[in-house]
Amino acid sequence: MLVTFFRAIFLYIIVLIVMRLMGKREIGQLQPFELAISIMIADLASIPMADTGVPITNGIIPILGLLIMHLAISYINLKSIKGREILCGRPRILVYRGKIDEKALIKERFTINELEERLRGNNVMNLGDVEYAILETNGNISVIQKPEKRGTIPEDFNITPDYEGISYDLVIDGKVMDENLKKIGKNYQWLEEQVKKFGFKPEQALIVTFDGKGQIFCQQKDA
Repeated sequence: MLVTFFRAIFLYIIVLIVMRLMGKREIGQLQPFELAISIMIADLASIPMADTGVPITNGIIPILGLLIMHLAISYINLKSIKGREILCGRPRILVYRGKIDEKALIKERFTINELEERLRGNNVMNLGDVEYAILETNGNISVIQKPEKRGTIPEDFNITPDYEGISYDLVIDGKVMDENLKKIGKNYQWLEEQVKKFGFKPEQALIVTFDGKGQIFCQQKDA
């Protein structure tokens, strides 16, 4: 029982390392070849994890082989347009200039109901509002609405908003993020002074953030 426990932990660590080496996109939207490798890795890890009679190397070596295969395919994907088309396919336009392309729907085995469902996922409730709908290679649908249906932006009114930048976490769950303090050119003394205005110390904060406009958000931990 104890051997199975430690084998499972060890294989989990190996799979986690391999998935991290494969890149962050594996956690999000997968291309077909990435999905296939991810499924195979899970299957290979499960065999030695459940059966102590199977040498653990029987799972590790094929997983490392798949990692090498993935890196090779990713290289081809980066360097060759033709290879990219073979491995990932091409985006396909399902709605062109406001008109549904029935042939494209048939080729992609998409129903009208599925198209409407995906559009609702993009906060588009009416097919008549769509100028273009593009099925991406990872299965997502990108939507461009008709000009009169799009949300307004400051540029439409000749307005240039102030620069906002990004927000930095300075404290998370009582831990001071020294690296982020350096990025904004501040130190612990400055942070302590800012947090003190809220009535507590940085180590007592659940979170402290600093945005591009110099505004600080701060919340104290409950306990």
